[in-house]
Amino acid sequence: MAAPEQPSEHSTDDAPWYREGLQFSCTQCGNCCTGSPGYVWVTEEEIAAIAEYLEKPIGEIRLMHTRPVGRRTSLREFANGDCTFFDGRTRGCMIYPVRPVQCQTWPFWKSNLSSPEAWDEVGRTCPGVGRGDFVSLDEITRQAERVDI
Repeated sequence: MAAPEQPSEHSTDDAPWYREGLQFSCTQCGNCCTGSPGYVWVTEEEIAAIAEYLEKPIGEIRLMHTRPVGRRTSLREFANGDCTFFDGRTRGCMIYPVRPVQCQTWPFWKSNLSSPEAWDEVGRTCPGVGRGDFVSLDEITRQAERVDI
């Protein structure tokens, strides 16, 4: 990825390093759904949406596909770290239209935007980072504010 442009004479010192926007286009590779263990936080509303989409009882979704973590709830993972809703054959998400906000906002999480180095690290496993569509600062900010990861 190219280095961010230098601030213009009209920019402020507190402007984020990505003030000129970033390139990202999802390649649907599935890498963000697999790998190291972690958490995909889900709300009760998201669990209900998943249940409705899959035409399953909410209790079944909660029991088979989520786990409590403190006071929060996360999607379960397979032993290899893959998300419970990741289809290894197609490398796709089985609940894509109703995927949790955490998934919808990838890779524009505050942690990934904390520095150019953090963004470059994401790009090591996400082939859509630094390629494809230009995403404006306004859109990045909107996405980052939807979830605090």
